[in-house]
This record gives sequence, C-alpha cells and structure tokens, in this order.
Amino acid sequence: MQLEHANGMATMDRVTASIAHEVTQPLGASSQEQSADEFFEQREAISKVLWAIANSPHELQPIFDTIIDSATRVSPSQSGSLRLCEEEGLRLVAWKGDPDVLIGPPPTLLRYENQIYGPLFVDKSPFQIPDLAVHKAYLRRSDAYIVDLVELRGLRTLLLAPMLKDDQVIGVITIARSQVQPFTDKQIGLFMDFASQATIALESTRRERQYRQMQVELAHANRIATIGQLTASIAHEIKQPLAAIAISGDAGLRWLSSEAPDVEKAKQSIARIVADAHRAADIMDRLRGLAKKQAPQKELLDLNAAILEVTALTQGEAVKNGVTIRTQLASDLPRIHGDRVQLQQVMLNLIVNAIQAMSSLGDSQRNLEVSAETDTQDGVSVGVRDTGPGLRPENFSRLFEPFNTTKLDGMGIGLSICRAIIDDHGGRLWASGNEPRGAVFQFTLPIKVT
Repeated sequence: MQLEHANGMATMDRVTASIAHEVTQPLGASSQEQSADEFFEQREAISKVLWAIANSPHELQPIFDTIIDSATRVSPSQSGSLRLCEEEGLRLVAWKGDPDVLIGPPPTLLRYENQIYGPLFVDKSPFQIPDLAVHKAYLRRSDAYIVDLVELRGLRTLLLAPMLKDDQVIGVITIARSQVQPFTDKQIGLFMDFASQATIALESTRRERQYRQMQVELAHANRIATIGQLTASIAHEIKQPLAAIAISGDAGLRWLSSEAPDVEKAKQSIARIVADAHRAADIMDRLRGLAKKQAPQKELLDLNAAILEVTALTQGEAVKNGVTIRTQLASDLPRIHGDRVQLQQVMLNLIVNAIQAMSSLGDSQRNLEVSAETDTQDGVSVGVRDTGPGLRPENFSRLFEPFNTTKLDGMGIGLSICRAIIDDHGGRLWASGNEPRGAVFQFTLPIKVT
C-alpha cells in the first residue's frame, strides 16, 4: 500500500502542477458567491477526482467513475452519466443509476442528433430539462432514448453540461433527478464549475497518458534496435548450446548402441543435453522479456539478477569485439521497486554503448566493469565503466538530449530514454570520465520498503 501511495502521489504532483492554476481560480471566484459549505463540497469533489488520477495513473475508468459520482454530489441527484465524443457518436464511459431503479446501464452509444444532447453542440452551454415527461420528444415518442429515461429509469429532471476543449465539445456530463425538481441557479453554477474543472483534470490526465504511451513506444523501438545490433552475437550464443545438444545426443546414442551399453555414460550425455537445452531456453527468455511491449510494471526485484541477465546476453558481442566484461555486484544489495524490463533496457543500452565505443580502439586493452553497491543515501548505485576513448567535453551538455548521437547509424534516443526511465524510478543518471581512460555512466535508485 505504501508503494502504491507513493507512486500515486508522484503522479498526482505532475498532473496537479499543470492544472492547479486553472482549477483554483474558478474555485476562488466561486467562494465569494457560495456559502462555505457549498465551497468546501465543491473543493472536496474536485479533490476526489485528483485523488482518482493519483491512484490510477494508467487507467481512466476509475477517473471517469469518480467524476460522475462527484457530479451527483455537487448538485444532489440520483443518477448521472459521462459520455465522450467519438466519431460514431457519444460513448458512455461512466454512469450512476438511481438505487431504487437499477435496470442496467443506458445505451452505450448515442447519435449526435439525439434530441437531448443535440442542442449542446449548437449552444455549447449547460441547460436543464425541468420535466422530461412534458418534453415534446417524449410526448411525440419521437426519441426512444427519452422514452427510456422516463418510463424505464424513472427520471424527470435533467441537467447537462458540455466538456469543452478549445471551444469544442469533447464530452457531456449529465445528472438527473427522479422527481420533478428543477436545479436552482446556484446548483447549476456549482455543476458548471465542477464540469469545467473536471474537464481540465481529465485532459491533463489524457495528455499524461499519451506522453507515457509515446515513451513506451519509443523505448520499445530502442530495445528492438539494440537487440538487432546484437543479432549475430545472440545467434552465436544460441547455436552453441544447440550444437552441444547434438554432440551429446550422438554420444548418448553411441553409448547405448554398443555391444555392452554404458548406461551411466549415456545418462551423463542426457544430463548435458538437458543443461544445454535450459541454457538455450534462458537466452530466448531473456530476449523475449526485452522484446515485449507493455506498460511499465513495477515490482520488488533483485537488481543483481537483472544485471547478470543482461551481461549474459551481451557476452557474445563483447567477445566478438575483444572486450572483457567484469562484474562487481554487492552480495547484500537490497531489493528495489522497479520495472525489470525498463531497468534492463538501461543496462543494455549502457553496456552496448561501451562495447561499441571500445571496438574502434587499436590494440589497447578493452575492459568493461559493471558494478552495483549500496549507496550512502539509502539507495543503490550502478556503474558501467569502460576503457574506451571517453567523452568529449563539448558533448556533455547534450549527452542525454533526444536525437543527439555521435554514431552514423544511431537513433539518438537511447540515452534520453535511459534518463527518462531512471527519473521515473526516482533516481538519477549521469556520465563522467573514467581514470585514466574511458567513460563512466552511473545511476542511482532509491530503495522502496514495503
């Protein structure tokens, strides 16, 4: 729970920062006209929306549900719905029914020419229908949706507010009462203020979600590109256990086919086959894990094990380029809370970059050291040190900028993605020179305690 709370609060901080000015201004203005109780009720309603955003950074449904629940409390009503605009029409994304008349959700999709919602797209202003039962569309029975609201759901008074972005309707919040009880001007004002604030919060969340999705797409593209660079080495790594399996299989058959079958040696051959098969499967599992595309999934993980998986995957590339990889991993390294694939991507990028940097050297010694130790600031510190040509001073300022690369075939997104991943984990990534020669890339990660 503490981890979820911390992650939620971090997301809430980012979203709140972008909407705080816009949200607090209307609230401040409203406080001059509303009673203290109404003001705090409205304040609590939008706080619940922000809390839903904080606790569901990757899910919109809890936010939709909180918006409609809060709307029915701001201006007391028994039912409500939230619909968003799509090409086909107004799609229902959240609803709250009268507890005395629960017959399932309203229609999922409504056409824009619907006689209730249609006027919103012309006037772009809130309006209410004091009594649905005397609405001309009900009396003429020309709109099945209005008939459904009155006769099946028992609704009489409706209040609708458009959700506006750049003067365009992007959705509609509707609240309804089961009796003929028109909303007062003050209640309509409260509802309008809440609708505008909820729109700001929802749009900020959607932008944050789009940004995160773009990060996932870029990170996946970077992983695939990096794995592509390792294809020859990985193929060689897989061929080795497969060749060993064939050799052990032939040996086992010979031991069993002799006039006096040697069962013990045949068993040893079979054991080697099993071990080599597991070795090949492990390589494929590591590749599959890095190649998959999914939303970040943070968990409590063993950072040492994650690092060793990456160094094993890059061992073939290191040998091909005459690079010796050495690891110094603290045995008492605490577990951290993070996304395994993302952190392995950081290690993969840093190690491959170091190998490539040293591949251009002549007969110089090519050493790469990967270390992990407990940091003095209650975290862990990971370093990748090479003995390559090092970093030019003029490149330091732009080293982690997107699309900045010194490679002829480089994408220029690897290091920027690495920094974004470490930042998202609450850590820090930086580079410096390695004495007497080469470069050091280091990052820190905080320890999360459950």
